[in-house]
Amino acid sequence: MGNIDHLQWFIANPIYMFFGGIIMTLAWQSSSLSTTAIIALVASGAVPLPAAIACVLGANIGTTGTIWLAGLLVSDGMPRGDTLRIALVHTGVNLLMAISLLPFVHHIAKYVGRVGQ
Repeated sequence: MGNIDHLQWFIANPIYMFFGGIIMTLAWQSSSLSTTAIIALVASGAVPLPAAIACVLGANIGTTGTIWLAGLLVSDGMPRGDTLRIALVHTGVNLLMAISLLPFVHHIAKYVGRVGQ
């Protein structure tokens, strides 16, 4: 693997990784691909576990971009009716989960590290 020391400021910060997960998933419209890439980076030792957990939480929010995009295409503009309600609930539930878990990524990583050994 190449030298990624110049990215330590980003990789070491779970908040940056959270937003990186959102952007990464919005870019390629696949939270599965994002999560698989993050797992590979953790397994190689390039990304610490707390930052990876934050990135996966971000990927979960990024995947809601798909319903908004579909709503834009179906509704000829801003989603309306059932499409809007589905998009709002999907985004709201994922945001609520991420906001409630993000402050605890270090504790979650410690638990996962103990269980995984």
